[in-house]
Amino acid sequence: MPLFRSGLGGSTPTSALQLQIRQIDVHKACKLNECWHSRLPKVDWSNIVRNKRSACYAAEFNDIAFAIAIWSSPVARLLADKNWLELRRMAIADDAPKNTASRMLRVMRLMITKDMPEIVNLISYQDTEVHKGTIYAAAGWKATQTSTVNGKGWNTRERSAMQTTADKVRWEYQLKP
Repeated sequence: MPLFRSGLGGSTPTSALQLQIRQIDVHKACKLNECWHSRLPKVDWSNIVRNKRSACYAAEFNDIAFAIAIWSSPVARLLADKNWLELRRMAIADDAPKNTASRMLRVMRLMITKDMPEIVNLISYQDTEVHKGTIYAAAGWKATQTSTVNGKGWNTRERSAMQTTADKVRWEYQLKP
């Protein structure tokens, strides 16, 4: 990230429509995730790129990132062989404009459809202790399942100590039938 802002005037965008969403390097995405993610700031870049598919995106204004998203093949073993893509992390700066997340979800969906035509479904997991799922609903995603009983439900494996034990909602966006 540049030390000084340059370019089109104001230092902070006032609308999510001013943000340019583009694909970025996994290392940059992981570093920015550390700065902004509310629950799980640490993600090792190798856990992303060793998957069958992966992509990272940033929402930028005047060459300054305001949000990032990290995608990979699904972590869940039962979903890993499908032509699905999982939003592993999405992190947004405090000074990002309102609606950045839902706009970014829409633009990334279009980019993924173009760049990875084999993908038929997008998924993401919402931590119910800190998020309400508003961004997914606003972007047209559907809540499909909820895990319960201290983080169990569709997944019977224990979560690592690093992860939350909060209930999770799985959100999906079907790209192709």
